[in-house]
Amino acid sequence: MSKNILNPEHWVDRYSDYLYNYTITRINDPEMVKDLISETFLAGLKSKDNFKGLASERTWLVSILKRKIIDHYRKMNSNKGKAEVRMSYSSEESEGDWLEEQVSDPYEKNTEDSIENKELGVAIFNCLETLNEKQATIFKMKTIDGFDTEAICKEFDITPSNLWVIIHRARKAMAECLENSWL
Repeated sequence: MSKNILNPEHWVDRYSDYLYNYTITRINDPEMVKDLISETFLAGLKSKDNFKGLASERTWLVSILKRKIIDHYRKMNSNKGKAEVRMSYSSEESEGDWLEEQVSDPYEKNTEDSIENKELGVAIFNCLETLNEKQATIFKMKTIDGFDTEAICKEFDITPSNLWVIIHRARKAMAECLENSWL
């Protein structure tokens, strides 16, 4: 059995539409869906060394996205206990009976991971400096500081679609920079 490999530089082009359609049926909020997909790509980039190649790239990203969706509902329903989200797999994306446990947990940490995370943090901030000022500021506000879409759009007088494009381009540039300078 050959191992699958990750190509982060192609994720947005190859999987964003699929992930969007997958998520919009579970969360009926287009802006939140875009945010969750962006977070999925960033989490995938951060944890790509955990990818063992047993699942397809898309299946691996979907498993990360599922955790993001569950976390979203947990935040919304935190006082009601853990939200249960029905996750179904079509035969197209499953390789046999897909079990989420087959994917390594991107949040499982050990000492080596902590050191790597510090190095990654430095690399991320170095790469942020390669972006133009507006792009870097918007990227930081959205992905690091957690500002909501509406607040960023008001501050920069841009539409949510423009914000999505800026974030997409920033992430793509960041992924390239991290690929070249850190990995």
